[in-house]
Amino acid sequence: MSSGVSENSLSSGKISAGATDYRRRLTPAITTVLSFAALVIAWHISASLWPSRSFPTPLSVFQTFLTETASGDLPYHLGITLWRVAASFFLAMIIGSAIGIFLGSKRRADQFFNPWVTLFLNIPALVVIVLAYVWFGLNEAAAIGAVAVNKIPNVIVTMREGARAIDPRYSEMATVYRFGPLDRLRHVVLPQLQPYFAAASRSGISLIWKIVLVVELLGRSNGVGFQINLFFQLFDVAAILAYTLAFVAVMLLIEYIVVQPLEHASTRWRRRAA
Repeated sequence: MSSGVSENSLSSGKISAGATDYRRRLTPAITTVLSFAALVIAWHISASLWPSRSFPTPLSVFQTFLTETASGDLPYHLGITLWRVAASFFLAMIIGSAIGIFLGSKRRADQFFNPWVTLFLNIPALVVIVLAYVWFGLNEAAAIGAVAVNKIPNVIVTMREGARAIDPRYSEMATVYRFGPLDRLRHVVLPQLQPYFAAASRSGISLIWKIVLVVELLGRSNGVGFQINLFFQLFDVAAILAYTLAFVAVMLLIEYIVVQPLEHASTRWRRRAA
């Protein structure tokens, strides 16, 4: 009898703990939805109190969004921009991570190349974009390359700090057990660099998509940046907001569905160790 009661109590405790954990995970999502809803309501009230063609209501923007989507223009230009974001992101992360890990592992090389990194960190993105178009022409390679060059120095700095923070005891253990280069990279280096890689990825994607819009505005014939420039000349604010918010919505989905879960997973071992 007592055994049955204890089992029921244990089962009830597990159910209660599971429900509490579910509510804890759901609360941030509900808060985010309510926050955006409050923003839309405030926008609608403001646009209704001060009606103007330069300040459309959310309904007008949504109607423009539906029109552009139905015509196929918005999906096409949005897809082109996302392709440029993805290509620039992966190019910057691969090159920047390799250089950053190398500089963080080699003190003399870091001392020699550190002024270079500092120089490229402080060159304005607009200058890099203009020079890329002047030197290589108004083509796709110049556009993607200009965006990647703007982000690579930031990745280098983050990954360099990660390489410097690697615990030498794990490297010594790898030497004792005679790990090969690939095993050392897989079991010693990469696990310790995961939080830094996640941080570089998160900051990288938030910076890259903004630079991509400038690249498209200055020298491409398609993409969200090109459309925003076109509608700016037509003074069509509703269309500008429709394209902007559609692109921002996609980037927010990537942030919440891909980037944040990866960042959370990369630091899980630190929380367990604590």
